[in-house]
Amino acid sequence: MLKMKKLLYVMLPLLLIAAGGCKKEFLDINDNPNSPTDVSITPDLILPRALAATGARMATSYNNYAGWMGYWARSGTYGPSTEEESYNITTTFEADEWSGWYDILFDYHTMEKKAQESGQTFYQGIAKIMKTIGFMYLVDQYNNVPYSKAFDLSKNIQPTYDKGEAIYADLLVQLNTAVDLIKNADVDANENIATADIMFKGNKTRWIKFANTQHLKLLIRQSQIPGFNPSAEIAKINSNGAGFIGAGETASIQPGYAVDNGKQNPFWNAYKLSYTGSIADQYNRANNYILGLYRNNSDIRYQYVFSAAQTPINGNTYYGYNYGEVIPNSDPYKAPNSSDVAGPGLAKSATQPQWIFTSVESLFLQAEAIQRGWLPGSAQTAYENAVRESFVWLGVTNATATANTYLASGKPIVDWASATNKINLIVTQKYLALIGINNFEAWADYRRLGVPNVPKSLSPSAAANIPLRLRYPQDEYSYNAANVGAENNPNPLTTGVFWDR
Repeated sequence: MLKMKKLLYVMLPLLLIAAGGCKKEFLDINDNPNSPTDVSITPDLILPRALAATGARMATSYNNYAGWMGYWARSGTYGPSTEEESYNITTTFEADEWSGWYDILFDYHTMEKKAQESGQTFYQGIAKIMKTIGFMYLVDQYNNVPYSKAFDLSKNIQPTYDKGEAIYADLLVQLNTAVDLIKNADVDANENIATADIMFKGNKTRWIKFANTQHLKLLIRQSQIPGFNPSAEIAKINSNGAGFIGAGETASIQPGYAVDNGKQNPFWNAYKLSYTGSIADQYNRANNYILGLYRNNSDIRYQYVFSAAQTPINGNTYYGYNYGEVIPNSDPYKAPNSSDVAGPGLAKSATQPQWIFTSVESLFLQAEAIQRGWLPGSAQTAYENAVRESFVWLGVTNATATANTYLASGKPIVDWASATNKINLIVTQKYLALIGINNFEAWADYRRLGVPNVPKSLSPSAAANIPLRLRYPQDEYSYNAANVGAENNPNPLTTGVFWDR
């Protein structure tokens, strides 16, 4: 995994340390004072870089799911993306999901170990929380993955795979432990926590809210499993106190983004402008599927998640494409004539904080949990508050009033009173709210509930349904063949992850 052998030679590849060091030769008696040593790698050095790497991955890694779910499409400037659009998933497709997450998780694992050894339990709790996010993404894409032996490199260079459901079960345990560690932590004993924590500045309450919301998300993922009963876990969340991420409380990182090479906000840098001011993304454009949903339901949010075309043709200020269509060279619409995916509600500046878990997503999770009877309260009120938060988060003009008009429109995909399936209504609006913010969630909900109700294939070049998972990466077959072989090469088109029922 992650070319696991490589991890023996590259210690913490995501740390903010310029030199990785080289293997000491037999006759080399000199010590480089600038090389990192084990004792110099401390939690306060690991945390900011690991959080920044997490934010960057979540901001920029899920373009293919945005295409499959009707969010984004390829612009007229480019030819087909054959593998993605045909659903002919191979062992190289999105392989960086495996390597990238394990790379980040290795840093959090090291941070957790260092923090435990030094008694810095705040850092230890944070590491446990962040590990649940990385492993959730791995399970959600591959199902069974190395977990319990993943980082025991001295004894398990070829780690066995744990069942996805067993991993999820342990992630819940880790979150409970993390909250206890943070609650009881002596903040002063956690060196530089206020500056190293580029998300919450060492605020205990906000970390507990974050953990509670992540806990709820893991439970919601499993909601369709027959006989699933979350009551014991909900009781644990309630006993933690603090509640969930609320309106205006988006969990975002700010490592000091600047208009400079490699220092810009990752979403802005990937989809809006480079540090030199050139257009960063000519490929991803508005998908006609969601553009139609917005327009046909008098939903102004399309003007905030997409940008007006730089050079409109025939008055088409907001112009999108059909996913997977083959566009003839004679078609006049190219990238400058269509809407990019970094609209003014998403890409505000090169120095904006990078969201990791938004208030919008949290409120929709809570609305679904209330409707399922897991949490107390009015599901309708929670749902409508989530919709309003979407408008506010995007910076829509007169956001609350505009959202209230939208909620009162009587449209079938909006109106609470007329909806026969309240869960599907909540998740449909969640789908409309999270475009560009968390493209992955649309794919997760589609597999979990069949919502959004996108056609089984938006791509005319695909002969099958939207994929349910990824194939294990080729590196696993090269370096961990026996263990990956035991998984029997599951088919991405027919074999879902454990919670996909």
